[in-house]
Amino acid sequence: MKNSILTMLALAALTACNKKENTTTADTADTTAMTSPADTSMALNDSATVSGTNTGATANALSDQDKKFADAAAQGGMMEVMLGDLAAKTSTNATVKALGEMMAKDHGKANDELKKWAATAGYTLPTSMNADQQKKHDELKMKKGAEFDKMYVDLMVSDHKKDIADFKKEASEGSEASLKGFAGKTVPTLEHHLMESEKAKAAVK
Repeated sequence: MKNSILTMLALAALTACNKKENTTTADTADTTAMTSPADTSMALNDSATVSGTNTGATANALSDQDKKFADAAAQGGMMEVMLGDLAAKTSTNATVKALGEMMAKDHGKANDELKKWAATAGYTLPTSMNADQQKKHDELKMKKGAEFDKMYVDLMVSDHKKDIADFKKEASEGSEASLKGFAGKTVPTLEHHLMESEKAKAAVK
């Protein structure tokens, strides 16, 4: 009889212990289930915040001078490439053809550099020439022979004088370091273009 009572007490104690362990395990699982998604969500939000802070940070820091220069450089570069291609294909004058090929090649490279900067900075550049530049292109396209050559070299001389002034201004007065560096680095190329354009202008008179 005594043995039976002891056996029953032992079983009761064992059952109570098992229930406690199961409850603890369940509580732990519930706690994990409740906290894990929240922690993951917070981590994702933190990551998004960091990413959002970096993206476009440079673009937001650009001054009006930087934006004005970048837009003008992009549109001017597009015009130089298009007019250069036109001169290389249309002109029968070797000097003018060579000038056009150089302009298209050099300004094409500069345009690519500017696009890389814009992508890094999160800045959107114009994708087409302005109305005045389009008008110049259309007018030049209608010219033939000596008239074409004269108009093209005149445009190259006047445009590059303006370009040099604009690029020097950005190099000295711009706010964004990479854009200032691009402007300063490009000035010698523009000065060379002006010199060659003036030579071509003298040759086609």
